[in-house]
Amino acid sequence: MSTPASTPASTSSSSAVTRTVDLAGGLSLTVQEFGSNSDGGAVLLLHGGAGPRTMAGLGNALSQHVYAIAPTHPGFDGTPRPESFDTVADLAVAYLDLLDELDLTGVMVIGNSVGGWIAAEMALRDTRNRIGALVLLNAVGIHAELKENEVRDVRVMAPAEMTRLSFHNPAFRPDFASFTDEQRAVSAANQRTLAVYAGEAFSHDPKLRGRLHRVTVPVLVVWGEQDGIALPAYGRGYAKSFPNGHYTAIAEAAHFPQIEQLGATLGAIGDFVDTVVKPDEAA
Repeated sequence: MSTPASTPASTSSSSAVTRTVDLAGGLSLTVQEFGSNSDGGAVLLLHGGAGPRTMAGLGNALSQHVYAIAPTHPGFDGTPRPESFDTVADLAVAYLDLLDELDLTGVMVIGNSVGGWIAAEMALRDTRNRIGALVLLNAVGIHAELKENEVRDVRVMAPAEMTRLSFHNPAFRPDFASFTDEQRAVSAANQRTLAVYAGEAFSHDPKLRGRLHRVTVPVLVVWGEQDGIALPAYGRGYAKSFPNGHYTAIAEAAHFPQIEQLGATLGAIGDFVDTVVKPDEAA
């Protein structure tokens, strides 16, 4: 849910442009834009506790086909967070305001980990029909009614244990020994910000699952099969919570399939678009 990522796949952002967007409610968001907005459609990328770098590789890949925008959750990577802005619901409303500000429609919202939780909350509040589909990548946020612990509490883990459970391939695990003092400070600040948004229950809203029957857009739940933070059974339970939910497993990936298996993740999203979201266009 919160591993700091520092691999080439997670930090590449060569095609991104960073700017600040001021929202109607007074909040200023730092966003990265990948590609260009040519038709009023977009993909919105929502990172988890590991920060915006974890979505950069996916943003670069998607920019070959579509405009993608990736906000930094206020408080992450040194961005300001108003004191009263402190819940996942606050983030969901802010990102709907962002879609309004940019006048985007038919948006596919792709969220990883807590970013998937934000995406689900957005869909429940989308009164202006900005969202066309959701893709949840090893998302947290619900109680799936499993018998075992559903999501590991990373707050009580040592960083090395957290990364071991988050990445199947050791090559993608951050080398904390190589971090500078500045990198350590940013990582620690990000974790404090995550704890603020996640609240007392930390990994979920106990009532969220019971509300998801009201999400009418198609939803794809993509799951790294080797995730040690949230098990595949949790992901399957997530998919079943939506009226139009679909589940795809990604082999040889853990909590960040968009990093460890970018090609397979893109393939799953593409199949979802062709067969569920826009089957007439694919025909």
